[in-house]
Amino acid sequence: MKVLQERIRQEGLILSDTVLKVDSFLNHQVDTELALQIGQEFKRLFGHLPITKIITIEASGIQFAMATAIALGVPFVYAKKKKAVTLSEAVYSAPVHSFTRKEDYMVSVSQKYIGPSDKVLIVDDFLATGAALVGLVDIVQEAGAELLGVGCVIEKCFQEGRSLLEDRGIEVHALARITSMSPGEIHFIDNESSKEPIKESARC
Repeated sequence: MKVLQERIRQEGLILSDTVLKVDSFLNHQVDTELALQIGQEFKRLFGHLPITKIITIEASGIQFAMATAIALGVPFVYAKKKKAVTLSEAVYSAPVHSFTRKEDYMVSVSQKYIGPSDKVLIVDDFLATGAALVGLVDIVQEAGAELLGVGCVIEKCFQEGRSLLEDRGIEVHALARITSMSPGEIHFIDNESSKEPIKESARC
């Protein structure tokens, strides 16, 4: 997704070879037009599948899950990091480690909003270590739903997240795939030009 790559080049702040800040347009202040374009791109990549529900984790994935849900015409659900006092019913939950916050937490989804009849697409902002996405995969499987794929806005290819998901047989698409970065320099790989599942040889 060239427009996304260009925004990352122009506005992304590379703090180290593993830390990228995109909070001026993606995950703090949000460029809504770009978010809607991202939803349309995920529709292009996954729209041939019989998706009934989008799932993400609060908070940074919500805008992209919503944009994708609008594009596909299905509802979306976000896993909560802390159980609210209003969430008194039974939940599916999984432990997650945050790479950026360096902390562990539980994420949960009400059992009312995901079940065996659902065909799920997971959407999130980053794919790096894969910990958050693996937690969502576990919740989908615990619910007995069918996971049809994972869509991420930005992937750090030099971290292990993709392999953790693909080793479980999950189709993964990322819109901006970073092969390496350092302050003042960033490199992308382009291989998301079709709807076909990514083949083993295309991994970075």
